[in-house]
Amino acid sequence: MRFRTEIEAQKAPFRIEHNTPVLLLGSCFTDEIGARLEDDGFEVLRNPFGPLYNPLSILNCLQRAADKIAYTEADLVEGPRGYHCLDYASRYSGSDAAHVLADINATQARLYNFVERKPLVVITLGSAYVYFRRDNGLPAGNCHKFPPSTFERRLLETEEVCAAALAITAGLAEKGAGRVIFTVSPIRHLADGLHGNQLGKATLLLGLDKALREAGDATYFPSYEIMLDDLRDYRFYASDMKHPSETAADYIYEQFSETFFTKDCANAALEARRRHKASQHRQIL
Repeated sequence: MRFRTEIEAQKAPFRIEHNTPVLLLGSCFTDEIGARLEDDGFEVLRNPFGPLYNPLSILNCLQRAADKIAYTEADLVEGPRGYHCLDYASRYSGSDAAHVLADINATQARLYNFVERKPLVVITLGSAYVYFRRDNGLPAGNCHKFPPSTFERRLLETEEVCAAALAITAGLAEKGAGRVIFTVSPIRHLADGLHGNQLGKATLLLGLDKALREAGDATYFPSYEIMLDDLRDYRFYASDMKHPSETAADYIYEQFSETFFTKDCANAALEARRRHKASQHRQIL
């Protein structure tokens, strides 16, 4: 007798080896998967600009890096901590504009160089709700605690999600990057209410489904579905009832590895994980 619907690892259209570099961009759940890949010995670049939740901000991040469009003082906005770059995490702010710009442009160069190495790219979409700046109409990747009046918040249309996903895939292919895996974050956005959270996730799912039927080099991994339909129990959430617990994240990563690792890759990852755990051990004197 079975008491839950287990999602079995699907046959992926491709498999990766242990020497494959991996770029991960997207919501904070991206860091969960990225950290486990690092522990398993992969070369990883994860969320170099901090979490990016919506597809438009992820697209902007990749396009600027690919086209080597440096940030200038005109791209910064004055605010509570001096100069702010609303495209990325709040750490990209400070009283010295030159220092902020140097930090952003160095990170952008690092991202460009990593893409040049043809990595596997994992994109985790967190929300279809976007904050658009009222001064120029551009999407904000992070609001930096600016007043709500600074932005207009709206739910993207399915077609906008699809177009962004296609542009991300095409841009990466143009730069010679490896395969692209899209997934939807299992983290619940309860600030939108339960219905609003489902609307946002559904918009992402529908937009991605349409895009993936057109994009030949991209595939989908069901992080959201594993959490919602396989684990399907509050004991698999952290205490905030929003984020997956460590056990849930481990389970989703296990499904990811079974889907995309070759046998040799899985063995090498297991050995790397053993070395990592051994290095973390501290004797009690």
